[in-house]
Amino acid sequence: MNKFILIILALLSIIYVVNKNDSVKIPDSAIRFRILANSNSPKDQKIKEEVSNKLQKRLYTLLKHTKTIKSAREKINENINVIKDSLDNEMKDKQYSYTIDYGMHYFPKKTYKGITYKEGNYESLLVTLGEGNGDNWWCVLFPPMCVMEAEEKNISNVQYKSFIKEIISRYFE
Repeated sequence: MNKFILIILALLSIIYVVNKNDSVKIPDSAIRFRILANSNSPKDQKIKEEVSNKLQKRLYTLLKHTKTIKSAREKINENINVIKDSLDNEMKDKQYSYTIDYGMHYFPKKTYKGITYKEGNYESLLVTLGEGNGDNWWCVLFPPMCVMEAEEKNISNVQYKSFIKEIISRYFE
């Protein structure tokens, strides 16, 4: 009887841990894409969203056939002026400047859809709009998580699952 209670407690502990926010570190073989808004004003956040949509489409076209981190780096470096031209075009009527930089950049901890992404320095393409004091938007360029979203029409039905939780649920619910 004591073993049965211990097993139940152990399983409940596992379920509790699985249901808590998972902490995820983006792998070293990933390249992020981040846009920092000028401020949190509705106007600046709208501009950030417009820039994000425009550049996601450009980057999707650029990276859609990329298979390795090395080739993704090469394509980004070879086409940084194309990306900049696209950004120039998007920002021409805006009231502030921007910077674009490809390299290692700090990302704060972020929780999104129940998953916590660890803070740290990550290889990324960083666009800073104006002062860069507003909320940011980011995704993973390679492997192409956000660039796939640029092609998707409805991504609101994406679900994140835990393999361990599915096994436990299958046998105990």
